[in-house]
Order: sequence, then structure tokens, then C-alpha cells
Amino acid sequence: MSDPNGLIQPGRPAPGFTLASTPDGHQIGPEQFRGRPVVLAFYPADWSPVCGDQMSLYQAAGPMFDQFQAVVLGISVDSIWSHRAFAESQGITFALLADFEPKGEVARRYGAYTSRGVAARALVVLDPTGTVAWSYLSSPDVNPGADGILDALERIAVDRKVVAG
Repeated sequence: MSDPNGLIQPGRPAPGFTLASTPDGHQIGPEQFRGRPVVLAFYPADWSPVCGDQMSLYQAAGPMFDQFQAVVLGISVDSIWSHRAFAESQGITFALLADFEPKGEVARRYGAYTSRGVAARALVVLDPTGTVAWSYLSSPDVNPGADGILDALERIAVDRKVVAG
């Protein structure tokens, strides 16, 4: 389902999945949020400096994402226990999902898995129907920021108004 050159491309249906979001096994997937845009933020590792900056930025940008009723889901191959400690240390309240076992399965389905055995630093925005609206693959050592995400959410909102109006 991904582009032969890598990351899943806009216009494709998003592969469905559920992943653990808490140590008690609570599962979350994008299908639970149909009717709302979903931001999938794949990232290499909880405790790397760039990942910490990136996830903290998305936490701080939460009110902007809320304006679009968007849900942010962080995804890496780290364990749910690592995610829990990382989220607590960074003040992250959005779900961090463990693509842990089988390692990287969801990242692979989105074309966001690397030969180093971690998720790529990739962003995928799903529209409210579960179709990929935008995707972006960043360099592993560069925080991609939130501008591309916000632009994609704005386009989705405009498209929805045009269809509804």
C-alpha cells in the first residue's frame, strides 16, 4: 500500500491497525476516529533529542490541532513502558503507540520503517474518511515541525466546507 519508493502517498486508503497505547493493553487505531482527521507521527525512538523535541512540539501545538478536531498519534517501535516513561517526562498527553511486536509492522505498512530497525521520521495525515491526505518523510535528524501538518489539516477543512457547502 505504500509507494514503491517509500512512504504511503496521498489518495491511498490508510492501512487499518490497532496498537497498544497503555501498559494494560488498551488498543488504539485510526478507525476509532473516523469523522475526524488523524495525524500519524512516526518517529525513531522515545529518548532521542530530536524525537523529544518533535513530540513536545506536537504537545504544545495541541490547541492548533484541536481547532481542526484532529487526533495525534505518535508511533515508534519502542515498548509501551518506554512510551509511558517518555510521555511522563515530556508532559505528552496524546497517545504514543507501541509498534513493538511484531516490530515495526505498522510502520512497514505505511512505508515508514528503516533498515536500522526503527520507524522513520514520517508524518501521515488521514482525512476523516481514512484516506491519506498528506505524507512527509523527514531526515532522521531533523524535526519536521508542525507547519506541514497544519497546512494539510487546513486543506482538509476547506475541502469539507466545499463539499458541505
